[in-house]
Amino acid sequence: MEIKELQQRVDAWIKTYGVRYFSELTNMAVLTEEVGELARVVARKYGDQSFKEGEKCNLAEEMADVLWVLACLANQTGVDLTEAIEASFAKKTARDKERHKNNEKLQK
Repeated sequence: MEIKELQQRVDAWIKTYGVRYFSELTNMAVLTEEVGELARVVARKYGDQSFKEGEKCNLAEEMADVLWVLACLANQTGVDLTEAIEASFAKKTARDKERHKNNEKLQK
């Protein structure tokens, strides 16, 4: 699925099943909540914490939830995520094309 299609499908789902978008502020809070849920899973799977009884390693589900809410926010605010990520690649390439290669910390 292309990013543009993701944004279109999220928009169609919201209009069909979700009644309307939550406010931008609410979706920002929901995004923060979803990132926290992703962080919890990562801390348990890759960090020093262990899963509590009944918890599952639903890494992909939590990543998808983050992406979903991000698409909602992009749709609401008129951001074309494809254009935004292309601009981000260009910015990072211009800024960092040698930086990481020359970082001694990454050579180990």
